[in-house]
Amino acid sequence: MARALKIIGGILLLLIVALGLVVTIAPRFLDRIYYRGDRSDHYDGARFFNPDGDQDTLRMPAGGGRAGFFWRQLTGDDGRPVWPAAVPVAASRPAARIMGNRMVVTWIGHASVLIQTHGLNILTDPIYAERAGPFGFGPRRVAAPGVAFDDLPRIDLVLVSHDHYDHLDQAALGRLWQRDRPAIVTSLGNDSVIGQVGAKAMGLDWGGNATLTVQGLEDTSTDIRCDPDSWCPGDRARVFVTRNHHWGSRWFTDRNRALWSSFVVALPDGGNIFFAGDTGFGDGLWPAEAAAYGPIRFAMIPIGAFRFAPGQMRSGSHVGPAEAVLIHQRLGAARSMPIHWGTFRLSYEGYLTPPRMLAAAMRCTGGTGFAPARIGVPFDVPPYAAPRAGRRLDPGAMLRCLDTPAVRALR
Repeated sequence: MARALKIIGGILLLLIVALGLVVTIAPRFLDRIYYRGDRSDHYDGARFFNPDGDQDTLRMPAGGGRAGFFWRQLTGDDGRPVWPAAVPVAASRPAARIMGNRMVVTWIGHASVLIQTHGLNILTDPIYAERAGPFGFGPRRVAAPGVAFDDLPRIDLVLVSHDHYDHLDQAALGRLWQRDRPAIVTSLGNDSVIGQVGAKAMGLDWGGNATLTVQGLEDTSTDIRCDPDSWCPGDRARVFVTRNHHWGSRWFTDRNRALWSSFVVALPDGGNIFFAGDTGFGDGLWPAEAAAYGPIRFAMIPIGAFRFAPGQMRSGSHVGPAEAVLIHQRLGAARSMPIHWGTFRLSYEGYLTPPRMLAAAMRCTGGTGFAPARIGVPFDVPPYAAPRAGRRLDPGAMLRCLDTPAVRALR
């Protein structure tokens, strides 16, 4: 019976995919123009692109064509390891505020993280949807949110990395806006998507920045009111929109109409916060660009959704643990937390493969400071102290180090 339901569901999904392909070829009314602006080294006047190359983000990750990929995603008929239908979550109710230099972090799940410090409540890519996809389709979450929406403290700042459904949850953003009116910072074009639910967001280009003051959010990309190395009275945080390597789409025809990004949040003291969003490795230079804004006390780096074929260690738009450790090194982060795993099944690796492979990759470098957290369990991040980076490896050397029977056994 279960297999029959999967087949029926697969047929329905293929019909939807076929309809999407028809409207891609015929009338393009499902296209959306999220942004208009001048050409740049990553915008051709119509769509954004990765300046370090797009070939790896354009290919279907597992081969066999788009229809075959969606069929395998829906049915799981490809020998993938079984995931749990649900995992226990120790949900918590965070404090209203954390004052001073103390920093408390709670992983809500996937790329949703609550960071509390300096009297600020910062939330990244808040997703509370049961499924990560349009019209009720898409992977179902196996882990409930680590903080119930109604238990979230008043949110001051929201970072939205790009427009994929597992990162930009319009319903959650609409509810946050109605409840708290937070400052929302994103990259170009995503402010239009967020605006569809009545929420106001500031969309900035890579290299742009905004300052959160006691009066609100100001775009300070071209006009920093004080010396960049100092803080004006009333400044609470400064957000820098930084490069990463990904792509964007809400539907078949709007690919790369909005930009993707990572973020650095600079605070008055104690070190910066880095949020990688969703990213592949690309040229591997962008972590150093983020680190140039100052020492990173706490970073959030994805480690999941990297395996679409047996033995695969990365995909073009998603780093696996091997490259995530290299990003942690290149950031010089004192403490990094892995995200983008264990909530939605987006690829073929086993449920616990990402954290187990992360531990092996950290042993390869001998570095410190990059280890998993539990969903819903708050933890303190110490003040910044220079990390032990360990042995510097390039991607090839890391893969050679991980070519062991133990790692090969991880499916």
